[in-house]
Amino acid sequence: MEKLPPAARSKVHIRITGCHGFCETEPNVVIYPEGIFYQKVKPEDAEGIVKKTALERVIIDRLLYTDIHTNKKIVHEKDIPFYKKQQRILLSRNSLVDPTHIDDYLRIGGYKALSRALRTSSTEIITMVGKSGLRGRGGAGFLTGLKWKLCSQSKGDEKFVICNADEGDPGAYMDRSLLEGNPQSVIEGMIIGAYAIGSHEGYVYVRNEYPLAVKNITLAVEQANEYGLLGRNILGSGFDFDIKIVQGAGAFVCGEETALISSIEGKRGAPRQKPFYPAERGLYKKPTNINNVETWANIPLIVEEGPEWFSGIGTETCKGTKIFSLVGKIRNTGLVEVPMGITLKEIIYDIGGGIVNDKKFKAVQTGGPSGGCIPKDLLDLPLDYESLIRAGSIMGSGGMIVMDEDTCMVDIARYFLNFLKDESCGNCLPCRKGIQRMHEIVVDITEGKGKEEDISLLNDLAETVRDTSLCGLGQTASNPVLSTLKYFGEEYISHIKDKKCPAGVCRGLIHYSIIEGKCNGCGLCKRFCTEGAVEGEKKKPHYIVEAKCIKCGVCIDSCKFDAISVE
Repeated sequence: MEKLPPAARSKVHIRITGCHGFCETEPNVVIYPEGIFYQKVKPEDAEGIVKKTALERVIIDRLLYTDIHTNKKIVHEKDIPFYKKQQRILLSRNSLVDPTHIDDYLRIGGYKALSRALRTSSTEIITMVGKSGLRGRGGAGFLTGLKWKLCSQSKGDEKFVICNADEGDPGAYMDRSLLEGNPQSVIEGMIIGAYAIGSHEGYVYVRNEYPLAVKNITLAVEQANEYGLLGRNILGSGFDFDIKIVQGAGAFVCGEETALISSIEGKRGAPRQKPFYPAERGLYKKPTNINNVETWANIPLIVEEGPEWFSGIGTETCKGTKIFSLVGKIRNTGLVEVPMGITLKEIIYDIGGGIVNDKKFKAVQTGGPSGGCIPKDLLDLPLDYESLIRAGSIMGSGGMIVMDEDTCMVDIARYFLNFLKDESCGNCLPCRKGIQRMHEIVVDITEGKGKEEDISLLNDLAETVRDTSLCGLGQTASNPVLSTLKYFGEEYISHIKDKKCPAGVCRGLIHYSIIEGKCNGCGLCKRFCTEGAVEGEKKKPHYIVEAKCIKCGVCIDSCKFDAISVE
């Protein structure tokens, strides 16, 4: 900008914003009002973008997105297939504001909803949220309006609201992106919620591993205080409310609301025995309302646009939109915001662009490490809470991991059991020992030590852990096992009976050998093998000493003659 004349500088307004969602193409730049979209921008492109496109409206072809199916360049963001089937009511605001400047949020109508709410009775606000049909976006899908009503009716002079930003699912970053990109929307939602239930103190519980989110939400709270939007007598209404930031230590179980409450209180983050729910007896044994980041961010829009507008999106039982993080073996990785009820097929193929390297789709796991793996036969499954549960999975906070034909589903179950085993708080026996035992059995199967009776044992164990665990972690920890047994049982059988991994992933069941007729003795595989497992004379066929082979695959990578066989 310094290189531009003053007159030109006044015509161009540059905003550094949060995530736009299309992570595969970042860094990207959008020029308004046309919505010209540039992808994979480099620092040296900046001057040309300002001078040519922002000032002269000249398109820079080399920065345009190229459609992977038609090979055509696309100028406008709205025409890119990744965005076409999305309904971005939350993420669209990320590209309009600099998250470090509250004025940007005010400029797009921020805090209008709060002003309206403070002129409305708390009962009317709760009724409005109830009519919208909004369900908690943290995983359980409990009706938000009902939760607020229960908390407002709970006896107590002191009440709390909490924003659960402890997003611990591998591959999930929806809440992080909202806190990084538009923290004021979350704060506004919390203030409205606090007013509705009669709370004067709130907490944002955010993972310490999200330094930018911590920085931006902390700054946003400071700026809201400076503008009189937090603190005493907010907007002259007589309502007082403050927010404190608490950084979590990275324990996955703290995503469970009672464990999160214990952590805020300075105790070990472990779930509490119910029936006392937080709405009745939560933080410091006071009525407490907990919602996650995405839920709070929806509140201002519901108040501003009306509950009928929100309930008009989605399905009969699941209203509004949901943000998913689309990762794995998918062409278009990123954050997608779609109406509830959209099918898996639409997300994976229409928005996600299909599987990388034209491989075959095999499964998608929804709901994080406690979610289930859904096979290709269920690609037409609508994304709503009930449909996913019937399929053996969960919505969770919105993680979505796509797998291709080269994925071993037994190994996937092993991976997530290992994660859950380490993250269990250990408070209840079914979760503490049950997950550990399931993990041991699955590891044995991947190493060729499995027995036929392991299948029924795994199934029984999984059902016991699901039915008897204390909290949501244990109750859903069996999903990776039960879903893979249900839909990919033949892979377990192959590992146990045939001692083979169909995907060629499980090292204990892989055997490397050199095809004598194809090997000319070039010696490359021998040179690159760090274990000395390849032997043979120069210009003569080599062979692999299986006892030394660690199945690292370096021999395959180095061989130019396809002489390595993997069985």
